[in-house]
Amino acid sequence: MSYHPATSEPHWQQAWADAESFRAVRDERPKYYVLEMFPYPSGRIHMGHVRNYTMGDVVARFKRAQGFSVLHPMGWDAFGMPAENAAMEQGGHPRDWTYGNIATMRDQLKPLGLSIDWSREFATCDDDYVAQQQALFLDFLDAGLITRKSAQVNWDPVDMTVLANEQVIDGKGWRSGAPVERKELTQWFFRISDYSDELLSAIDGLDGWPEKVRLMQQNWIGKSRGLQFRFQTVDAPDGFDEIEVYTTRPDTLMGASFVALSPDHPMVKQLAAGNAEIAAFIEECRRIGTTEEAIETAPKMGFDTGLSVTHPLDPDWKLPIWIANFVLMDYGTGAIFGSPAHDERDHEFATKYGLPIRATFGEKGMDLAAADGMVAKAPYVPLKSETVSYVRGFSGQPEQSGEAAVTAAIAHAEEQGYGEGVTKYRLRDWGISRQRYWGCPIPVVHCDSCGTVPEAKENLPVLLPQDVSFDQPGNPLDRHPSWRQASCPECGGAATRETDTMDTFVDSSWYYARFTSPHAATPTDRADADYWMNVDQYIGGIEHAILHLLYSRFFARAMVKTGHLPEQAKEPFDALFTQGMVTHEIYMTRDARGRPVYHLPEDVTDGTLADGTAVEVIPSAKMSKSKKNVVDPVNIVASFGADTARWFMLSDSPPERDVEWTSAGAEAAYKFLSRLWRLADDAPEGGDDPELTRSAHRAIADVTKSIESFAFNKAVAKLYELANAVGKSKAGGEARREVLRITAQLLAPMVPHLAEEIWAKSGGIGLVVDAGWPKADPALLVDDTVTLPIQINGKRRAEISVAKDMPKDEIESLVLADETVQKFLDGAAPKKLIVVTGRIVNVVA
Repeated sequence: MSYHPATSEPHWQQAWADAESFRAVRDERPKYYVLEMFPYPSGRIHMGHVRNYTMGDVVARFKRAQGFSVLHPMGWDAFGMPAENAAMEQGGHPRDWTYGNIATMRDQLKPLGLSIDWSREFATCDDDYVAQQQALFLDFLDAGLITRKSAQVNWDPVDMTVLANEQVIDGKGWRSGAPVERKELTQWFFRISDYSDELLSAIDGLDGWPEKVRLMQQNWIGKSRGLQFRFQTVDAPDGFDEIEVYTTRPDTLMGASFVALSPDHPMVKQLAAGNAEIAAFIEECRRIGTTEEAIETAPKMGFDTGLSVTHPLDPDWKLPIWIANFVLMDYGTGAIFGSPAHDERDHEFATKYGLPIRATFGEKGMDLAAADGMVAKAPYVPLKSETVSYVRGFSGQPEQSGEAAVTAAIAHAEEQGYGEGVTKYRLRDWGISRQRYWGCPIPVVHCDSCGTVPEAKENLPVLLPQDVSFDQPGNPLDRHPSWRQASCPECGGAATRETDTMDTFVDSSWYYARFTSPHAATPTDRADADYWMNVDQYIGGIEHAILHLLYSRFFARAMVKTGHLPEQAKEPFDALFTQGMVTHEIYMTRDARGRPVYHLPEDVTDGTLADGTAVEVIPSAKMSKSKKNVVDPVNIVASFGADTARWFMLSDSPPERDVEWTSAGAEAAYKFLSRLWRLADDAPEGGDDPELTRSAHRAIADVTKSIESFAFNKAVAKLYELANAVGKSKAGGEARREVLRITAQLLAPMVPHLAEEIWAKSGGIGLVVDAGWPKADPALLVDDTVTLPIQINGKRRAEISVAKDMPKDEIESLVLADETVQKFLDGAAPKKLIVVTGRIVNVVA
């Protein structure tokens, strides 16, 4: 017989389903909750899904074997613009497109043999999930965690919708191509900024998270200590006698060269109303892009207003007021003072517009002239911890660190009354309003008598109407003939529904909590939440390291405050693992005009197409449908079996690094699994083999340690070693079957179907999925022998295996009896023979 995964894998999957092997049960056992970031139902799974869910499955099966009650669920992040775009481009309804894709992807995932409790499956667009998310919104609103306020947004005038910063490309809407406008809209916000300090300080306790993710979160929250102070204006418009500025480097105030305002600053808006040139400049700024990255990398642009301010330390010192494209309104105060001697951005701006560049400090011991000469060419930006010479300081200490000088500058401002020390955060409130149809409706109504009123909980869910059209740009909810009509929950009068829907980040910010009780009539069942939370191991891509994880951390705190989660769930993910990408070569030719033409891997053989055309190969590129360097997991499972795909994903590289899929690698994995199958199918006669038993127990220890540390590739390597030991051993009968059963148990988290085959063939009782994790015998992990290299005249010539406790004189006798040693000695006694216990033997002939 031979290895036939196409037959055996469905058999074992049915056996697990019949036994309900993976149903999560709340009982007396310790729990373990493993969760992979749930997928967006785009239409088909890809190899990235296979890698992500295989890793989670290894952990889930391993913990189950160790005696834990395991929760390992699956759901779908189902709302969002792609479904709406598909409806616009292809016709049909976003709901049909979404659920059709879910069905397809579920059918593709199930053959992978994942140990998922499918009874807990849900999609975030399910009516029940919508109802519970709306209930959370109302609870958060009642708890003061939500506000409604006016905010600047990116507005696409063609699609008539708000765009996220990432959807603005070169100043234009990513889909319409229309120039994006900055527009003031009233939006709903979660008050995440109220938790800035708590979210930041708690990062230090996230010991199970990668350091790079913790750093990214710290930088995003962006705590800074600085000075907020006021410049007095000269001849400014009425109402703007002062310009308030926030700076983290008040020690450079004596090097101030100009004041710059954001194009969105209230004073600039007032100036633009009466000045066409300023209005045109503002429009020019907006065309370069609205993201922080676009603004940071764009050429620095400025407009001299002709107005000025007085320096707070010298009323005769006037600084010009400019409008600058690089100043952001939503951080600080929307105004800065420029210190071009010590800031690269300010230096570029000052150089471009011929503004003064005055040094505040220089290298230790440097005088004023030398410092000014140095910064004229390039800004001097030392770390705050470095000690520098303050050539224009006002702290009274010519040499001190930037940190000390900042503290002194803040103290000076407070003493003199022109400013205050302030701690600020980069983190802004989370705007959740989206002018979209395919999202969770915001459960409020607008009443002429009562104002904005929360919907009554008994009226939930507020569901989307199905009879909508996408033949016009904009939000279909705004033009629906009846859906907006509602009754005010307070006065009973006529009201209109909110037509904005929630940001899809909301959907994914609490799904982990819903999995603990997915059919509860409230967002969570507290008994279930108390048992299952927190997520013990969370797995997903580094691209979600900031927003998704930060929003989830806030949401968990909000759910604790409103009674839906226990106190310990404020940090919902105890451990986080970010896996690498799956890559593949790109195969490319060029058309007659030199433009790239991409080809699927299955269309390329030995670097050529079927017609003999050679292809250009681009190695190790992220899989992309547009570049056609994708490998369909369904085809791999059909050709080699799910276990081959799983084994390859686990074996080729450390899981935190990228892995390149190759057909040769897949074939090698299949050949090894076929060999394992044959080893189990072979039943030679023979007796015990103590060394094989010892190898099996070493493998137990090594594989256990490797899985616990997420070193799956190392676990795979140890199983290769064990397979080789079985293949070489002369053991037979029960001695061999016992080692094969251990092999099956160790393989079960990684290649569960083949493990069941080996378990059954070697006499295992029941299913290997129900067998406990094997325990290594400590006595068999101790090496009784040691191999000593024999060095003759400084070169290694032989080796000898001896008992660890063998006396030196016995070792010397064995060395002298060695054939290689005798050959070098040629009958003579050695000049020296030195035994270094446990390490080496040196012979001088």
